Amino acid sequence: MKYKGRKIVGLALALSMMITGCTSNQAETKAEDTVSLDVIIERAKTEGKVVSVGMPDDWANWKDTWADLSSEYGLAHSDTDMSSAEEIAKMVAEKDNPTVDIGDVGIAFGPVAVESGVTQPYKTSYWDEIPAWAKDEEGHWMLAYTGTIAFITNTNLVDTSPTSWADLLNGDYKVSVGDVGKAAQASNAVLACAIANGGDETNLEPALAFFESLAKQGRISTVAPSVANLESGEIEVAIMWDFNALNYRAQLGESDYAVVIPQEGSVISGYTTIINKYAPNPNAAKLTREYIFSDAGQINLANGFARPIRSSIDMPDEVKSKMLPESQYVNAKPVQDHEAWNATTETLPELWQMRVLIHLK
Repeated sequence: MKYKGRKIVGLALALSMMITGCTSNQAETKAEDTVSLDVIIERAKTEGKVVSVGMPDDWANWKDTWADLSSEYGLAHSDTDMSSAEEIAKMVAEKDNPTVDIGDVGIAFGPVAVESGVTQPYKTSYWDEIPAWAKDEEGHWMLAYTGTIAFITNTNLVDTSPTSWADLLNGDYKVSVGDVGKAAQASNAVLACAIANGGDETNLEPALAFFESLAKQGRISTVAPSVANLESGEIEVAIMWDFNALNYRAQLGESDYAVVIPQEGSVISGYTTIINKYAPNPNAAKLTREYIFSDAGQINLANGFARPIRSSIDMPDEVKSKMLPESQYVNAKPVQDHEAWNATTETLPELWQMRVLIHLK
Protein backbone atom coordinates (compact mmCIF):
# COMPACT_ATOMS: atom_id res chain seq x y z
CA MET A 1 0.00 0.00 0.00
CA LYS A 2 1.34 3.37 -0.99
CA TYR A 3 2.75 5.59 1.75
CA LYS A 4 0.93 8.73 0.70
CA GLY A 5 0.62 10.33 4.13
CA ARG A 6 0.70 13.77 2.47
CA LYS A 7 2.14 15.63 5.46
CA ILE A 8 1.19 19.27 5.15
CA VAL A 9 1.91 20.96 8.45
CA GLY A 10 5.17 22.84 8.54
CA LEU A 11 6.04 22.03 4.94
CA ALA A 12 6.67 25.61 3.88
CA LEU A 13 8.99 26.21 6.84
CA ALA A 14 10.88 22.97 6.28
CA LEU A 15 11.40 23.64 2.60
CA SER A 16 12.45 27.23 3.30
CA MET A 17 15.13 26.01 5.70
CA MET A 18 16.39 23.51 3.13
CA ILE A 19 16.54 26.10 0.37
CA THR A 20 18.38 28.54 2.63
CA GLY A 21 20.89 25.86 3.49
CA CYS A 22 21.74 25.06 -0.15
CA THR A 23 25.01 26.27 -1.58
CA SER A 24 25.13 29.11 -4.06
CA ASN A 25 26.83 27.03 -6.76
CA GLN A 26 23.92 24.63 -7.19
CA ALA A 27 23.83 22.79 -10.48
CA GLU A 28 21.33 24.27 -12.90
CA THR A 29 19.70 22.40 -15.71
CA LYS A 30 20.29 23.61 -19.22
CA ALA A 31 17.51 25.49 -20.94
CA GLU A 32 15.43 22.90 -22.76
CA ASP A 33 15.01 23.39 -26.47
CA THR A 34 11.63 22.67 -28.01
CA VAL A 35 12.02 19.13 -29.30
CA SER A 36 9.67 16.58 -30.81
CA LEU A 37 8.31 13.60 -28.95
CA ASP A 38 10.38 11.35 -31.23
CA VAL A 39 13.55 13.06 -30.04
CA ILE A 40 12.47 12.75 -26.40
CA ILE A 41 11.84 9.04 -26.94
CA GLU A 42 15.27 8.46 -28.46
CA ARG A 43 16.97 10.44 -25.68
CA ALA A 44 14.98 8.51 -23.06
CA LYS A 45 16.08 5.19 -24.56
CA THR A 46 19.67 6.37 -24.31
CA GLU A 47 19.18 7.34 -20.66
CA GLY A 48 17.76 3.87 -20.12
CA LYS A 49 16.02 4.31 -16.80
CA VAL A 50 13.62 6.44 -14.77
CA VAL A 51 13.78 6.92 -11.00
CA SER A 52 10.55 7.87 -9.24
CA VAL A 53 9.41 8.74 -5.74
CA GLY A 54 5.93 8.15 -4.39
CA MET A 55 4.90 5.95 -7.34
CA PRO A 56 5.02 2.35 -6.04
CA ASP A 57 3.48 -0.56 -7.89
CA ASP A 58 0.41 -0.92 -5.71
CA TRP A 59 -0.87 2.68 -5.88
CA ALA A 60 -3.21 3.44 -8.81
CA ASN A 61 -1.74 0.45 -10.66
CA TRP A 62 1.59 2.11 -11.41
CA LYS A 63 3.09 -1.35 -11.89
CA ASP A 64 1.48 -1.74 -15.32
CA THR A 65 2.83 1.60 -16.50
CA TRP A 66 6.35 0.74 -15.36
CA ALA A 67 6.04 -2.63 -17.14
CA ASP A 68 4.88 -0.91 -20.34
CA LEU A 69 7.73 1.62 -20.26
CA SER A 70 10.16 -1.25 -19.84
CA SER A 71 8.77 -3.41 -22.63
CA GLU A 72 8.16 -0.58 -25.13
CA TYR A 73 11.12 1.71 -24.47
CA GLY A 74 13.60 -0.34 -22.46
CA LEU A 75 13.40 1.86 -19.38
CA ALA A 76 14.45 0.30 -16.10
CA HIS A 77 12.60 1.67 -13.06
CA SER A 78 13.04 2.07 -9.33
CA ASP A 79 10.87 3.85 -6.76
CA THR A 80 11.09 5.03 -3.18
CA ASP A 81 7.68 5.39 -1.55
CA MET A 82 7.16 8.61 0.37
CA SER A 83 4.67 11.39 1.00
CA SER A 84 4.22 14.45 -1.23
CA ALA A 85 6.04 16.70 1.23
CA GLU A 86 8.94 14.28 1.45
CA GLU A 87 9.18 14.01 -2.35
CA ILE A 88 9.59 17.77 -2.72
CA ALA A 89 11.98 17.99 0.21
CA LYS A 90 14.14 15.27 -1.34
CA MET A 91 14.34 17.13 -4.65
CA VAL A 92 15.28 20.33 -2.82
CA ALA A 93 17.94 18.63 -0.70
CA GLU A 94 19.52 16.82 -3.66
CA LYS A 95 19.91 19.75 -6.05
CA ASP A 96 23.70 19.33 -6.14
CA ASN A 97 23.55 15.55 -6.45
CA PRO A 98 20.11 14.59 -7.80
CA THR A 99 18.85 11.00 -7.87
CA VAL A 100 15.15 11.50 -8.64
CA ASP A 101 13.56 12.06 -12.04
CA ILE A 102 9.84 12.21 -11.32
CA GLY A 103 7.37 12.15 -8.44
CA ASP A 104 3.61 11.95 -7.89
CA VAL A 105 2.09 14.48 -5.45
CA GLY A 106 -1.33 15.67 -4.39
CA ILE A 107 -2.64 18.66 -6.32
CA ALA A 108 -2.07 21.00 -3.37
CA PHE A 109 1.63 20.18 -3.56
CA GLY A 110 2.01 21.02 -7.25
CA PRO A 111 2.28 24.78 -6.62
CA VAL A 112 4.47 24.10 -3.57
CA ALA A 113 6.92 22.20 -5.77
CA VAL A 114 6.97 25.05 -8.30
CA GLU A 115 7.57 27.63 -5.58
CA SER A 116 10.39 25.47 -4.26
CA GLY A 117 12.13 25.72 -7.62
CA VAL A 118 12.50 21.99 -8.27
CA THR A 119 10.20 21.45 -11.25
CA GLN A 120 10.59 21.71 -14.99
CA PRO A 121 7.62 22.13 -17.31
CA TYR A 122 6.52 19.59 -19.88
CA LYS A 123 3.19 19.77 -21.66
CA THR A 124 2.24 16.39 -23.05
CA SER A 125 0.54 15.79 -26.39
CA TYR A 126 -2.76 15.68 -24.49
CA TRP A 127 -2.43 19.15 -22.95
CA ASP A 128 -5.60 20.56 -24.52
CA GLU A 129 -7.72 17.74 -23.06
CA ILE A 130 -6.81 18.57 -19.47
CA PRO A 131 -9.23 20.92 -17.65
CA ALA A 132 -7.80 24.29 -16.67
CA TRP A 133 -8.27 23.59 -12.96
CA ALA A 134 -6.16 20.44 -13.27
CA LYS A 135 -2.94 21.91 -14.68
CA ASP A 136 -0.33 24.59 -14.23
CA GLU A 137 -0.36 27.17 -17.01
CA GLU A 138 3.26 26.47 -17.90
CA GLY A 139 3.05 22.70 -17.55
CA HIS A 140 4.98 22.29 -14.32
CA TRP A 141 2.21 20.02 -13.07
CA MET A 142 -0.89 18.43 -14.58
CA LEU A 143 -3.25 15.97 -12.96
CA ALA A 144 -3.30 12.48 -14.44
CA TYR A 145 -6.09 11.08 -12.26
CA THR A 146 -8.59 12.15 -9.67
CA GLY A 147 -10.10 10.87 -6.49
CA THR A 148 -13.41 11.77 -4.90
CA ILE A 149 -14.18 11.40 -1.20
CA ALA A 150 -16.41 8.37 -0.65
CA PHE A 151 -17.78 6.15 2.12
CA ILE A 152 -16.85 2.49 2.46
CA THR A 153 -19.05 0.44 4.78
CA ASN A 154 -18.60 -3.04 6.22
CA THR A 155 -22.12 -4.35 5.54
CA ASN A 156 -21.59 -7.26 7.91
CA LEU A 157 -21.43 -4.77 10.78
CA VAL A 158 -23.78 -2.00 9.59
CA ASP A 159 -27.40 -2.85 8.79
CA THR A 160 -28.08 0.20 6.62
CA SER A 161 -25.11 1.56 4.70
CA PRO A 162 -24.93 5.38 4.67
CA THR A 163 -25.35 7.04 1.29
CA SER A 164 -25.31 10.64 2.54
CA TRP A 165 -23.73 12.82 5.17
CA ALA A 166 -27.11 12.96 6.89
CA ASP A 167 -27.15 9.17 7.10
CA LEU A 168 -23.67 9.24 8.57
CA LEU A 169 -24.68 11.75 11.24
CA ASN A 170 -27.79 9.83 12.21
CA GLY A 171 -26.20 6.38 12.37
CA ASP A 172 -25.02 4.46 15.41
CA TYR A 173 -21.66 3.18 14.14
CA LYS A 174 -18.15 4.53 14.46
CA VAL A 175 -16.63 6.48 11.58
CA SER A 176 -12.96 6.45 10.62
CA VAL A 177 -11.61 9.67 9.10
CA GLY A 178 -7.86 9.22 9.40
CA ASP A 179 -5.14 11.66 10.39
CA VAL A 180 -6.78 15.01 9.68
CA GLY A 181 -4.29 17.78 9.00
CA LYS A 182 -1.49 15.44 7.97
CA ALA A 183 -3.01 13.10 5.39
CA ALA A 184 -4.56 14.65 2.27
CA GLN A 185 -7.24 11.97 2.20
CA ALA A 186 -8.37 12.77 5.74
CA SER A 187 -8.19 16.54 5.29
CA ASN A 188 -10.18 16.32 2.08
CA ALA A 189 -12.80 14.26 3.92
CA VAL A 190 -13.33 17.31 6.13
CA LEU A 191 -13.47 19.62 3.12
CA ALA A 192 -15.97 17.33 1.37
CA CYS A 193 -18.23 17.46 4.42
CA ALA A 194 -17.93 21.23 4.57
CA ILE A 195 -18.81 21.68 0.89
CA ALA A 196 -21.77 19.32 1.19
CA ASN A 197 -23.11 21.38 4.10
CA GLY A 198 -22.63 24.91 2.78
CA GLY A 199 -18.96 25.54 3.53
CA ASP A 200 -15.95 25.90 1.28
CA GLU A 201 -12.13 25.99 1.28
CA THR A 202 -12.13 28.96 3.66
CA ASN A 203 -15.06 27.87 5.84
CA LEU A 204 -14.83 24.44 7.46
CA GLU A 205 -17.27 25.29 10.25
CA PRO A 206 -20.10 23.05 8.91
CA ALA A 207 -17.72 20.08 8.86
CA LEU A 208 -16.18 20.85 12.24
CA ALA A 209 -19.64 21.03 13.77
CA PHE A 210 -20.58 17.77 12.02
CA PHE A 211 -17.59 15.81 13.28
CA GLU A 212 -17.79 17.47 16.70
CA SER A 213 -21.28 16.00 17.00
CA LEU A 214 -19.99 12.55 16.05
CA ALA A 215 -17.16 12.89 18.58
CA LYS A 216 -19.55 13.84 21.36
CA GLN A 217 -21.52 10.71 20.54
CA GLY A 218 -18.33 8.67 20.81
CA ARG A 219 -18.55 7.78 17.13
CA ILE A 220 -15.19 8.96 15.79
CA SER A 221 -12.64 6.18 15.37
CA THR A 222 -9.00 7.19 15.65
CA VAL A 223 -7.93 4.13 13.64
CA ALA A 224 -6.69 5.01 10.15
CA PRO A 225 -8.50 3.21 7.32
CA SER A 226 -6.69 0.16 5.98
CA VAL A 227 -7.53 -3.21 4.47
CA ALA A 228 -6.48 -4.93 7.68
CA ASN A 229 -8.60 -2.69 9.92
CA LEU A 230 -11.66 -3.12 7.74
CA GLU A 231 -11.20 -6.87 7.48
CA SER A 232 -10.79 -7.26 11.24
CA GLY A 233 -14.02 -5.34 11.88
CA GLU A 234 -12.16 -2.61 13.74
CA ILE A 235 -13.59 -0.11 11.24
CA GLU A 236 -17.29 -0.06 10.37
CA VAL A 237 -17.42 2.98 8.08
CA ALA A 238 -14.45 4.87 6.64
CA ILE A 239 -14.25 8.11 4.65
CA MET A 240 -11.62 7.93 1.94
CA TRP A 241 -10.78 8.40 -1.75
CA ASP A 242 -13.05 6.41 -4.02
CA PHE A 243 -10.12 4.65 -5.70
CA ASN A 244 -8.77 3.50 -2.34
CA ALA A 245 -12.20 2.39 -1.20
CA LEU A 246 -12.84 0.47 -4.42
CA ASN A 247 -9.40 -1.11 -4.21
CA TYR A 248 -10.08 -2.20 -0.63
CA ARG A 249 -13.46 -3.60 -1.61
CA ALA A 250 -11.92 -5.60 -4.46
CA GLN A 251 -9.43 -7.14 -2.03
CA LEU A 252 -11.95 -7.84 0.72
CA GLY A 253 -15.00 -8.98 -1.23
CA GLU A 254 -17.56 -6.85 -3.03
CA SER A 255 -20.53 -8.54 -1.39
CA ASP A 256 -19.39 -7.46 2.09
CA TYR A 257 -18.54 -3.80 1.48
CA ALA A 258 -20.49 -0.88 0.04
CA VAL A 259 -18.78 2.11 -1.59
CA VAL A 260 -20.71 5.32 -2.36
CA ILE A 261 -20.16 9.00 -3.02
CA PRO A 262 -22.22 10.99 -0.45
CA GLN A 263 -25.35 12.33 -2.11
CA GLU A 264 -25.31 15.93 -0.86
CA GLY A 265 -21.84 16.59 -2.17
CA SER A 266 -18.17 15.67 -2.12
CA VAL A 267 -14.83 17.01 -3.25
CA ILE A 268 -12.77 15.95 -6.25
CA SER A 269 -9.02 16.22 -5.99
CA GLY A 270 -6.16 14.45 -7.67
CA TYR A 271 -2.52 13.70 -8.09
CA THR A 272 0.05 15.14 -10.45
CA THR A 273 3.48 14.18 -11.63
CA ILE A 274 6.30 16.65 -11.02
CA ILE A 275 9.44 16.36 -13.13
CA ASN A 276 12.56 17.20 -11.19
CA LYS A 277 14.31 20.29 -12.58
CA TYR A 278 17.61 18.52 -11.84
CA ALA A 279 16.52 15.08 -13.10
CA PRO A 280 19.44 12.83 -14.09
CA ASN A 281 17.16 11.31 -16.73
CA PRO A 282 14.93 14.22 -17.80
CA ASN A 283 13.81 12.73 -21.10
CA ALA A 284 12.82 9.46 -19.44
CA ALA A 285 10.79 11.54 -16.97
CA LYS A 286 9.07 13.42 -19.81
CA LEU A 287 8.35 10.18 -21.65
CA THR A 288 6.89 8.77 -18.45
CA ARG A 289 4.52 11.71 -18.12
CA GLU A 290 3.63 11.42 -21.82
CA TYR A 291 2.80 7.73 -21.43
CA ILE A 292 0.74 8.30 -18.29
CA PHE A 293 -1.56 10.59 -20.28
CA SER A 294 -1.80 8.25 -23.27
CA ASP A 295 -4.83 6.01 -23.71
CA ALA A 296 -2.90 3.01 -22.42
CA GLY A 297 -1.53 4.93 -19.43
CA GLN A 298 -4.93 6.30 -18.49
CA ILE A 299 -6.46 2.81 -18.74
CA ASN A 300 -3.68 1.51 -16.48
CA LEU A 301 -4.74 4.05 -13.85
CA ALA A 302 -8.39 3.09 -14.24
CA ASN A 303 -7.44 -0.53 -13.67
CA GLY A 304 -6.17 0.73 -10.31
CA PHE A 305 -9.61 2.33 -9.66
CA ALA A 306 -8.35 5.89 -10.20
CA ARG A 307 -10.48 8.07 -12.48
CA PRO A 308 -8.44 9.18 -15.52
CA ILE A 309 -8.36 12.93 -16.14
CA ARG A 310 -8.91 12.52 -19.89
CA SER A 311 -12.60 12.10 -20.64
CA SER A 312 -12.10 11.03 -24.26
CA ILE A 313 -10.67 7.61 -23.42
CA ASP A 314 -12.49 4.66 -24.97
CA MET A 315 -12.48 2.65 -21.79
CA PRO A 316 -12.88 -1.14 -22.09
CA ASP A 317 -16.11 -2.43 -20.59
CA GLU A 318 -14.30 -4.58 -18.06
CA VAL A 319 -12.49 -1.49 -16.77
CA LYS A 320 -15.66 0.62 -16.71
CA SER A 321 -17.34 -2.03 -14.60
CA LYS A 322 -14.79 -1.42 -11.84
CA MET A 323 -15.85 2.19 -11.40
CA LEU A 324 -18.81 3.75 -9.62
CA PRO A 325 -21.55 5.02 -11.96
CA GLU A 326 -21.27 8.62 -13.15
CA SER A 327 -24.61 9.40 -11.52
CA GLN A 328 -22.96 9.21 -8.09
CA TYR A 329 -20.65 12.11 -8.95
CA VAL A 330 -23.31 14.69 -9.84
CA ASN A 331 -22.70 16.74 -6.68
CA ALA A 332 -18.95 16.17 -6.47
CA LYS A 333 -16.94 19.31 -7.23
CA PRO A 334 -13.22 20.00 -7.65
CA VAL A 335 -11.40 22.30 -5.23
CA GLN A 336 -12.09 25.84 -6.43
CA ASP A 337 -9.49 27.86 -4.55
CA HIS A 338 -6.24 25.94 -4.05
CA GLU A 339 -4.42 28.86 -2.44
CA ALA A 340 -7.17 29.27 0.15
CA TRP A 341 -7.31 25.54 0.79
CA ASN A 342 -3.55 25.35 1.30
CA ALA A 343 -3.82 28.14 3.87
CA THR A 344 -6.72 26.41 5.62
CA THR A 345 -4.84 23.12 5.92
CA GLU A 346 -2.17 24.90 7.95
CA THR A 347 -4.73 25.65 10.68
CA LEU A 348 -6.72 22.42 10.36
CA PRO A 349 -4.72 20.25 12.81
CA GLU A 350 -5.30 22.70 15.66
CA LEU A 351 -8.97 23.13 14.76
CA TRP A 352 -9.46 19.37 14.60
CA GLN A 353 -7.84 18.92 17.99
CA MET A 354 -9.86 21.70 19.63
CA ARG A 355 -13.21 20.89 18.07
CA VAL A 356 -13.19 17.11 17.58
CA LEU A 357 -10.42 15.10 19.25
CA ILE A 358 -10.90 16.89 22.58
CA HIS A 359 -14.24 15.09 22.96
CA LEU A 360 -12.83 11.59 22.52
CA LYS A 361 -12.21 9.50 25.59
